[in-house]
Amino acid sequence: MCSGGFAKCIGITLIPLAIVCVLCNILLFFPGGLPADSNDHITDEVWYFGGILGSGLLMIFPALVFLGLKNNDCCGCCGNESCGRRFAMFTSIIFAGVGVLGAGYSFIVSAVAINRGPICFVEQGNWTYPFTDGDYLSNHTLWEQCKSPDGIIPWHLTLFSLLLVMGLVQVTLCALQIINGLFGAICGDCCGCCKGSYGAVMMSPPGWVSMLYPH
Repeated sequence: MCSGGFAKCIGITLIPLAIVCVLCNILLFFPGGLPADSNDHITDEVWYFGGILGSGLLMIFPALVFLGLKNNDCCGCCGNESCGRRFAMFTSIIFAGVGVLGAGYSFIVSAVAINRGPICFVEQGNWTYPFTDGDYLSNHTLWEQCKSPDGIIPWHLTLFSLLLVMGLVQVTLCALQIINGLFGAICGDCCGCCKGSYGAVMMSPPGWVSMLYPH
Protein backbone atom coordinates (compact mmCIF):
# COMPACT_ATOMS: atom_id res chain seq x y z
CA MET A 1 0.00 0.00 0.00
CA CYS A 2 1.31 3.45 -0.86
CA SER A 3 1.66 6.18 1.72
CA GLY A 4 -1.29 8.00 0.13
CA GLY A 5 -3.47 4.89 0.35
CA PHE A 6 -2.49 4.34 3.98
CA ALA A 7 -3.32 7.97 4.76
CA LYS A 8 -6.75 7.50 3.23
CA CYS A 9 -7.40 4.53 5.51
CA ILE A 10 -6.46 6.66 8.50
CA GLY A 11 -8.74 9.47 7.32
CA ILE A 12 -11.68 7.10 6.85
CA THR A 13 -11.18 5.83 10.41
CA LEU A 14 -10.81 9.28 11.97
CA ILE A 15 -14.07 10.72 10.64
CA PRO A 16 -16.50 8.35 12.46
CA LEU A 17 -14.36 8.62 15.59
CA ALA A 18 -14.64 12.41 15.46
CA ILE A 19 -18.42 12.23 15.00
CA VAL A 20 -18.83 9.89 17.98
CA CYS A 21 -16.66 12.17 20.13
CA VAL A 22 -18.82 15.17 19.28
CA LEU A 23 -21.97 13.22 20.15
CA CYS A 24 -20.47 12.09 23.48
CA ASN A 25 -19.60 15.65 24.42
CA ILE A 26 -23.12 16.83 23.51
CA LEU A 27 -24.71 14.07 25.61
CA LEU A 28 -22.64 15.17 28.60
CA PHE A 29 -24.63 18.41 28.61
CA PHE A 30 -27.59 16.25 29.69
CA PRO A 31 -26.58 14.81 33.09
CA GLY A 32 -28.08 11.37 33.49
CA GLY A 33 -29.73 11.78 30.10
CA LEU A 34 -31.96 14.62 31.30
CA PRO A 35 -31.82 18.39 30.63
CA ALA A 36 -29.92 20.24 33.35
CA ASP A 37 -31.86 22.72 35.47
CA SER A 38 -28.89 25.06 35.45
CA ASN A 39 -25.53 25.36 33.76
CA ASP A 40 -24.00 25.05 37.23
CA HIS A 41 -25.30 21.47 37.36
CA ILE A 42 -23.11 20.44 34.44
CA THR A 43 -19.61 19.13 35.16
CA ASP A 44 -16.97 21.78 34.47
CA GLU A 45 -14.92 19.56 32.16
CA VAL A 46 -17.88 19.28 29.79
CA TRP A 47 -17.51 23.00 29.05
CA TYR A 48 -13.92 22.47 27.95
CA PHE A 49 -15.36 20.89 24.76
CA GLY A 50 -12.74 18.17 24.60
CA GLY A 51 -14.94 15.99 22.41
CA ILE A 52 -16.37 18.79 20.26
CA LEU A 53 -13.21 20.79 19.63
CA GLY A 54 -10.27 18.52 20.43
CA SER A 55 -11.38 15.14 19.08
CA GLY A 56 -14.07 16.63 16.86
CA LEU A 57 -13.42 19.74 14.79
CA LEU A 58 -9.64 19.62 15.11
CA MET A 59 -9.76 16.02 13.88
CA ILE A 60 -12.03 16.61 10.87
CA PHE A 61 -9.52 18.82 9.06
CA PRO A 62 -6.62 16.33 9.26
CA ALA A 63 -8.98 13.51 8.23
CA LEU A 64 -10.07 15.41 5.12
CA VAL A 65 -6.44 16.15 4.24
CA PHE A 66 -5.53 12.48 4.62
CA LEU A 67 -8.42 11.48 2.39
CA GLY A 68 -7.26 13.93 -0.28
CA LEU A 69 -3.79 12.42 -0.39
CA LYS A 70 -5.16 9.34 -2.13
CA ASN A 71 -6.05 11.46 -5.16
CA ASN A 72 -2.34 12.18 -5.60
CA ASP A 73 -1.37 8.55 -5.20
CA CYS A 74 0.73 6.72 -7.80
CA CYS A 75 1.42 9.74 -10.00
CA GLY A 76 4.37 11.92 -10.72
CA CYS A 77 7.00 9.90 -8.95
CA CYS A 78 9.29 9.54 -11.94
CA GLY A 79 9.97 13.17 -12.70
CA ASN A 80 10.00 16.63 -11.21
CA GLU A 81 6.31 16.35 -10.42
CA SER A 82 7.29 14.21 -7.44
CA CYS A 83 8.07 17.44 -5.60
CA GLY A 84 4.33 18.09 -5.39
CA ARG A 85 3.72 14.63 -3.95
CA ARG A 86 6.45 15.05 -1.38
CA PHE A 87 5.13 18.48 -0.36
CA ALA A 88 1.61 17.05 0.03
CA MET A 89 2.91 14.32 2.32
CA PHE A 90 4.94 16.89 4.27
CA THR A 91 1.80 19.01 4.71
CA SER A 92 -0.03 15.98 6.07
CA ILE A 93 2.57 15.79 8.83
CA ILE A 94 1.56 19.28 10.01
CA PHE A 95 -2.13 18.38 10.02
CA ALA A 96 -1.37 15.12 11.78
CA GLY A 97 0.41 17.17 14.45
CA VAL A 98 -2.72 19.28 14.84
CA GLY A 99 -4.70 16.07 15.22
CA VAL A 100 -2.34 14.82 17.93
CA LEU A 101 -2.77 18.08 19.86
CA GLY A 102 -6.56 18.02 19.53
CA ALA A 103 -6.95 14.38 20.53
CA GLY A 104 -4.38 14.80 23.29
CA TYR A 105 -6.38 17.72 24.68
CA SER A 106 -9.55 15.62 24.69
CA PHE A 107 -7.69 12.74 26.33
CA ILE A 108 -6.38 14.94 29.15
CA VAL A 109 -9.75 16.61 29.76
CA SER A 110 -11.44 13.20 29.90
CA ALA A 111 -8.84 11.81 32.30
CA VAL A 112 -9.27 14.80 34.62
CA ALA A 113 -13.06 14.49 34.48
CA ILE A 114 -12.97 10.78 35.32
CA ASN A 115 -10.58 11.34 38.21
CA ARG A 116 -12.64 14.24 39.60
CA GLY A 117 -16.06 12.70 39.14
CA PRO A 118 -19.35 14.44 38.28
CA ILE A 119 -21.06 17.28 40.04
CA CYS A 120 -24.24 16.11 41.75
CA PHE A 121 -26.81 16.90 44.41
CA VAL A 122 -25.77 15.54 47.82
CA GLU A 123 -27.48 15.00 51.17
CA GLN A 124 -26.32 18.35 52.49
CA GLY A 125 -28.73 19.97 50.05
CA ASN A 126 -26.29 21.47 47.58
CA TRP A 127 -24.57 20.70 44.28
CA THR A 128 -20.92 19.81 44.64
CA TYR A 129 -18.13 17.41 43.64
CA PRO A 130 -18.27 14.81 46.44
CA PHE A 131 -15.35 12.69 45.25
CA THR A 132 -11.61 13.26 45.47
CA ASP A 133 -8.72 11.70 43.55
CA GLY A 134 -10.92 9.14 41.85
CA ASP A 135 -11.82 7.37 45.11
CA TYR A 136 -15.29 6.54 43.79
CA LEU A 137 -13.81 4.41 40.99
CA SER A 138 -12.80 1.61 43.34
CA ASN A 139 -15.43 2.18 46.04
CA HIS A 140 -18.92 2.04 44.59
CA THR A 141 -20.53 2.63 47.98
CA LEU A 142 -19.49 6.25 47.62
CA TRP A 143 -21.86 6.56 44.68
CA GLU A 144 -24.71 6.80 47.17
CA GLN A 145 -23.56 10.31 48.02
CA CYS A 146 -25.01 11.50 44.72
CA LYS A 147 -28.77 11.76 45.15
CA SER A 148 -29.49 13.26 41.73
CA PRO A 149 -29.50 13.24 38.77
CA ASP A 150 -30.31 9.55 38.64
CA GLY A 151 -27.55 7.49 37.08
CA ILE A 152 -25.22 10.47 36.82
CA ILE A 153 -22.09 8.48 37.74
CA PRO A 154 -22.45 5.68 35.13
CA TRP A 155 -23.44 8.34 32.59
CA HIS A 156 -20.38 10.42 33.43
CA LEU A 157 -18.00 7.46 33.44
CA THR A 158 -19.29 5.88 30.24
CA LEU A 159 -19.16 9.01 28.09
CA PHE A 160 -15.85 10.33 29.39
CA SER A 161 -14.33 6.86 29.13
CA LEU A 162 -15.40 6.71 25.49
CA LEU A 163 -13.78 10.09 24.91
CA LEU A 164 -10.65 8.90 26.70
CA VAL A 165 -10.31 5.73 24.61
CA MET A 166 -11.17 7.38 21.31
CA GLY A 167 -8.78 10.23 22.03
CA LEU A 168 -6.02 7.70 22.57
CA VAL A 169 -6.90 5.93 19.32
CA GLN A 170 -6.88 9.24 17.44
CA VAL A 171 -3.48 10.16 18.87
CA THR A 172 -2.14 6.78 17.75
CA LEU A 173 -3.55 7.13 14.23
CA CYS A 174 -2.22 10.66 13.80
CA ALA A 175 1.19 9.55 15.09
CA LEU A 176 1.17 6.78 12.48
CA GLN A 177 0.37 9.37 9.82
CA ILE A 178 3.32 11.48 10.95
CA ILE A 179 5.58 8.46 10.36
CA ASN A 180 3.80 7.69 7.10
CA GLY A 181 4.09 11.32 6.01
CA LEU A 182 7.80 11.39 6.73
CA PHE A 183 8.25 8.23 4.69
CA GLY A 184 6.23 9.71 1.82
CA ALA A 185 8.03 13.05 1.96
CA ILE A 186 11.48 11.48 1.96
CA CYS A 187 10.97 8.50 -0.32
CA GLY A 188 8.11 9.81 -2.43
CA ASP A 189 4.56 8.57 -2.65
CA CYS A 190 5.36 5.89 -5.25
CA CYS A 191 3.25 2.89 -5.95
CA GLY A 192 4.30 1.58 -9.28
CA CYS A 193 3.69 4.99 -10.79
CA CYS A 194 6.16 4.25 -13.49
CA LYS A 195 4.12 1.32 -14.65
CA GLY A 196 2.06 3.53 -16.85
CA SER A 197 5.07 5.19 -18.44
CA TYR A 198 7.07 1.98 -18.59
CA GLY A 199 4.12 0.08 -19.98
CA ALA A 200 3.59 2.70 -22.65
CA VAL A 201 7.21 2.39 -23.69
CA MET A 202 7.03 -1.40 -23.75
CA MET A 203 3.81 -1.36 -25.73
CA SER A 204 5.09 1.08 -28.32
CA PRO A 205 6.69 -0.64 -31.35
CA PRO A 206 10.45 -0.43 -31.88
CA GLY A 207 11.77 2.17 -34.27
CA TRP A 208 12.64 -0.29 -37.02
CA VAL A 209 9.08 -1.71 -36.95
CA SER A 210 7.67 1.76 -37.47
CA MET A 211 10.01 2.24 -40.41
CA LEU A 212 8.97 -1.05 -42.03
CA TYR A 213 5.29 -0.64 -41.32
CA PRO A 214 4.49 3.06 -41.35
CA HIS A 215 0.97 4.05 -40.42
